[in-house]
Amino acid sequence: MVESTEVNSAAPGVAALSICESLLLALGDLKLMGENEVVGVVVDAASAHRNVGGSSRARALNIEVVAILDRIVAGGNSIRRP
Repeated sequence: MVESTEVNSAAPGVAALSICESLLLALGDLKLMGENEVVGVVVDAASAHRNVGGSSRARALNIEVVAILDRIVAGGNSIRRP
């Protein structure tokens, strides 16, 4: 069972990810960015979180962030592919 404090702390991140995914899709749909550029944005975001130091909690968080971003690239969540 998910605790309400976990939901409350996760909600802003999920909302932000949803907005970013929608923006990337819109930029692609409007032909302002191509597939390579959209993928590049997500890859760059993942790169910013790879090998980040800090506390074990900070490292664990960054590992999870990279995993999510890598799944987006692999699965095409933010990328409309023909």
